[in-house]
Amino acid sequence: MSNEGKIAIPSLGKVVVVGGCGFLGHHIVNRIFKRHPDTKVAVVDLRTNTNRSSNPNASYHDTDITDPNAVMKVFGQFRPDVVIHTVAALPFAKPAMHDKVTIEGTNILLRAAQEVGVKAFVYTSSASVILDGKTELVNGDETWPLVTGKKQPEYYTTTKAYAEVAVLEANRSPSYPNFLTCAIRPAGIIGEGDVQTLPKMVTACRKGQHKFQVGDNNNLFDFTYVENVAHGHLLAAQALLHTHKILPTIPLDTERVDGEAFFITNGQPVYFWDFARAVWHETGDRMPLSSVWHLSHEFAMAIGTILVWAFWLLGRTPNLTPAQVRYSTMTKYHSIDKAKKRLGYAPVVDLGEGIKRGVKYILDQEVAESEKKGQ
Repeated sequence: MSNEGKIAIPSLGKVVVVGGCGFLGHHIVNRIFKRHPDTKVAVVDLRTNTNRSSNPNASYHDTDITDPNAVMKVFGQFRPDVVIHTVAALPFAKPAMHDKVTIEGTNILLRAAQEVGVKAFVYTSSASVILDGKTELVNGDETWPLVTGKKQPEYYTTTKAYAEVAVLEANRSPSYPNFLTCAIRPAGIIGEGDVQTLPKMVTACRKGQHKFQVGDNNNLFDFTYVENVAHGHLLAAQALLHTHKILPTIPLDTERVDGEAFFITNGQPVYFWDFARAVWHETGDRMPLSSVWHLSHEFAMAIGTILVWAFWLLGRTPNLTPAQVRYSTMTKYHSIDKAKKRLGYAPVVDLGEGIKRGVKYILDQEVAESEKKGQ
């Protein structure tokens, strides 16, 4: 259930949400109007034709963030106090696209924000920037080193890490000492509009794949409801604006937000297959645990490897891969103590409620599509 009241908080001034029509971005826009109703919001996205109906009071700007002139035009007209940057290349994009969108696009946004006098810049990084795909991640915190290059199995994550570094290095730079930045590192975002985690799990259930479990289900994992991630971003923006008011003072290291990164999760690590079964239960599954087939990690890896090669010959991707086996059997959860202490962060919606909302959204969308086709 939700843990927060309904008292509106003062305006954040003018806020640009980059990627504000995407999954996380539009939830951030929703939350701004919910919690800071007097704030003026401009949404910047490559295409702004989705997720607009719930926020008609925002202005929408079709903008390619890799085009410096286009970005400068919007920023120059709107003159934002805050920029919240949620855009990255899609995980399956080619390396050149990751470089162009995630790294180059971020640098273009930073330069434009500095030039027009933005006070606060909040970047959406990723909790996976400290994950190497092999090492168990137990209560990982912000002191853990970034994992990039050859040590990082996902090029998407490498570029997210490089962009995060660029954002944090821009904080209080000699040329722009009043420009404050920070990074939010969310883990496993789920919720209404999720296109990666919940839809795949619902599909897996309908294919009968919920009958199988890989490993012993003793690996804790972080999943985070999207509104909690949006909440973390706005707390960060508030903190940066507060710090901006007391410039050039620099807060104590134990209180500082500008120039810092923060993990944001639900603070409820859950056993991976317990999470999956909670999703499947909301989908309609009522199969008893005694009917679940348990596959060892080694056996599943062998099968996944065989399937990858067999499906590669067919030009397709199998439902079981070695990467998926590792993902579903490794421990991966984070500490949110820093966010609690410095941002005042606490999840506003618990994980069980987040799962219910996310799956209900998928099922409602399916009904709406079915009715539309039947007309």
